[in-house]
Amino acid sequence: MSDTPPKEKDFKDSVNLPRTEFPMKGNLAQLEPRMLGWWAERGIWGKILEQNAGAEPFVLPDGPPYANGHLHAGHALNKVLKDIVVKYRNMSGRRCDFIPGWDTHGLPIEQAVEKRLKDKKIDKRTLARDAFLEACRAYALEFVDIQKAEFQRLGVFGSWEHPYKTLDFTYEAQEIRELATFARRGMLYRRKKPVYWCLYDQTALAEAEVEYENHTSPSVYVAFQAGPELAERLPSLKGKDVAFVIWTTTPWTLPSNLAVAVNPEFEYVFYQLGERVICVARELLPKVLAEVKADELAVKHVELPGGEVSAAALVDPSRILAYARGEELEHLTYQHPFYERRGRVILGEHVTLDAGTGLVHTAPGHGQEDYEVGLKYGLDIYNPVRPDGRYDETVGPVLEGRRVFEANPLVIQLLVEKGALLNGATDTVAHTYPHCWRCRNPVILSATYQWFIPMDAPFHGTQTFRQVVLEQVDKVQWVPSWGHSRIRGMLEMRPDWTISRQRTWGVPICIAYCEGCEEAVVSPELMEKVASAVEKEGVGVWYRTPVKDFLGADFQCPRCGKGEFRRETDILDVWFDSACMFSAVLEKRQRIPADLFLEGSDQHRGWFHSSMLVSVGTRDVSPYKACLTHGFVVDGQGEKMSKSRGNVVAPDKVIQQYGAEVLRLWVAASDYRNDVRLSDQILKGLSEGYRKVRNTIRYALSNLYDFDPAKHTVPEAELLPLDRWALGRLAEVVARVRKAYEDYEFHLVYATVVDFVAGDLSAVYFDILKDRLYTWRADGQPRRGAQTVLYEVASVLLRLLAPVMSFTAEEAWQTLPGKSAESVFLGGFPAVSTKLDPALAERYAKLFAVRSAVQGVLEAARRDKRIGASLEARVVLTAEGAARDFLQANLAELPGLFITSQVELADVKGEAAQVLEVAQVFGEGVRVTAEVLPAQGAKCPRCWTYSEAVGQGGEVCLKCREALAA
Repeated sequence: MSDTPPKEKDFKDSVNLPRTEFPMKGNLAQLEPRMLGWWAERGIWGKILEQNAGAEPFVLPDGPPYANGHLHAGHALNKVLKDIVVKYRNMSGRRCDFIPGWDTHGLPIEQAVEKRLKDKKIDKRTLARDAFLEACRAYALEFVDIQKAEFQRLGVFGSWEHPYKTLDFTYEAQEIRELATFARRGMLYRRKKPVYWCLYDQTALAEAEVEYENHTSPSVYVAFQAGPELAERLPSLKGKDVAFVIWTTTPWTLPSNLAVAVNPEFEYVFYQLGERVICVARELLPKVLAEVKADELAVKHVELPGGEVSAAALVDPSRILAYARGEELEHLTYQHPFYERRGRVILGEHVTLDAGTGLVHTAPGHGQEDYEVGLKYGLDIYNPVRPDGRYDETVGPVLEGRRVFEANPLVIQLLVEKGALLNGATDTVAHTYPHCWRCRNPVILSATYQWFIPMDAPFHGTQTFRQVVLEQVDKVQWVPSWGHSRIRGMLEMRPDWTISRQRTWGVPICIAYCEGCEEAVVSPELMEKVASAVEKEGVGVWYRTPVKDFLGADFQCPRCGKGEFRRETDILDVWFDSACMFSAVLEKRQRIPADLFLEGSDQHRGWFHSSMLVSVGTRDVSPYKACLTHGFVVDGQGEKMSKSRGNVVAPDKVIQQYGAEVLRLWVAASDYRNDVRLSDQILKGLSEGYRKVRNTIRYALSNLYDFDPAKHTVPEAELLPLDRWALGRLAEVVARVRKAYEDYEFHLVYATVVDFVAGDLSAVYFDILKDRLYTWRADGQPRRGAQTVLYEVASVLLRLLAPVMSFTAEEAWQTLPGKSAESVFLGGFPAVSTKLDPALAERYAKLFAVRSAVQGVLEAARRDKRIGASLEARVVLTAEGAARDFLQANLAELPGLFITSQVELADVKGEAAQVLEVAQVFGEGVRVTAEVLPAQGAKCPRCWTYSEAVGQGGEVCLKCREALAA
């Protein structure tokens, strides 16, 4: 007979261990391309639209990105935000057909094509216009295809096979028809007027194309010698050499000076400064003297209640020889500082005391306010600057042919030579100055002939166009709310819209000029005819077709009667291009107004702005009901990203390293209303969050391998209380997440789900559930009840997360048993199907508080080596009053909650008992204690629970005997 003890039986095969095809690791770089192929192969996007065919539409247009270059992080932020909205709306039962679009005209493409031609040693001037337009079209379409693939790689759903492009013939034609509507309404005019002008690109710029950057400019105080009539008005100045003093940071505009403006309400002083008397605003005299002759000032100390204050004071106040109100100076004359030309003093409300002298150098050809006040006084809109930024011959031989910014030192030298410069020739000032948003070079205000849409023209009865636009702005929902005041302020102050551009690649302004008298023929009928031709042949037809063919053979100039005409060669502002999206795309394929425009906050002055103007100008209504804006992408320290700083995070690199899913999580987890930080550290943190969510989903799926929801679902009323609590918490999460999606607060979607996953599921419910899932009878109601909840958790979580974690949600959905739809995106958004019973919620709040406190005591026992695993423990509790009654009522459930083998409720606490911190649920002064003792009985070899039944009539515990007997 052998002395070898019998081998312990292996119960591994009898335990319901988890198993699933859903892998622990995402391997997103490999998964995502496969999933993109799966969606395309099965036509999931088409099925989504088909499923919602009869539903109420939700219209979210795509503000078109520019078809030039690869995507940057800002593109990813914007498109993923839109994709989240599109997927949520479709899953919620609305029909949301996302039509991607591209902005394909304009200067950057022209310049890129010119560079390519130059690289091939082809001179653009040798190309016919049609050939150049075709080259631009080809370039734009090339980058449309590149960007389309990059957007799709992000998992963005949409009608990618049928996008819109502003170069589509139908789009270009519709744009010309919108222009015709403006013409029909008398809302187009041409005038020589100061506009922002880029010297590098040689074209006019819209307000939205100008950005203010730090700049250092010359600072000059210039004396304009007053005419003899001044002494007649102010006899005390008779025989004096008097000068009106102006301050400017643009000396190059002084050749264009025609007037000096003063405010009629200000008081001006005439101060003896050396041999000359200068005229400046009284309040600004100390400041001016500080800049031009500081020794005329002394520091004066004044005792005030709050202490001593120092201030600049005149050394000799008697040097003020006269005072005059601004209105008394009107029509006085002065001598231009270096030309034989006289100017005059005019009145202007725009003159302020914020800076300078209180007298403003006025050049109507180089400033909006100068232009407006110049019109009032009949001044010439004189502009001696050519399109390339060089002076013409009217400025004289010293300056002719010079570039304006390079001419600043020459102008200052002329002032020095004429004795007209009052301060130092090298003085400068740091300030913000307008720059071209494309080439980043400083721009100028330059009066050229341009086409405009008037903001203050009569539009509806007594209302102006501006007033009607502002009324529509007030009807829009702005998210965040401050967007309303921002765009309203811009529209209240904006000048007339300059819609013409002196470029080639774009939609033509279809207007003819009479060769006899230069009359502009603004004909809606001509425009409509051109639009019909463009719809078939593209914009090139305007340039290769005689204008007479569009006007009609018998058409004559209404002004002079002649019949010879030439075409306008300017093109429309690209902001007019993209603004016509509402009519070229939405009216034809969806509807207006759109439910939502969603773009970066810079679009308050861009696409939101121009779309509003064109829609109101042609349809009298806003093109959108709501506008949502997001911030810009910055680095981890909040700094602007730039190649020079080396802090650019490119989407393709993120996708290679982490996967597009993590990039999508970054978008969803960010409070996009502010600038959004992006760095490797942030992405690593999100990867951790992703793994938590993935592991939670995997845990649920891995315990459903033998669960058929059609057969095994346990009715809610028959579930164990803990399972009903979990379903109730899930319902609360559904409600909170649905509201977050509705309110566009996607960071709350992510935060709510992660908190639920980490707090309620992983740390509590799943932890407690393991024994029931693994060791209880496989087809018993307690285990099936747990599986019922796990199935609901998996199904609901996947659909809640699908708009954000699209790849992972779809991958997991394909392994979900008895799934209700082919794709998670066809499964519908979860509804709130139950409600957490308040009494049940209160019960488990108390139980989990006790559980948490006991876990601390168990951990201390484990550190002291008194126990190993928690199942080796028996927890002895003591309590008093209502707390004791509560624990007694729930005593049977406590071992499962604590994950210990036994829990007892004693009358007297043991010597090693510790007081539990549970006052928050039982009230102050209520003592609950816990003592950890070794579990009684033997360890069950199957479930590892200690039980006195082990070895007493069987080798496993009673629970396991029941499971094995099934």
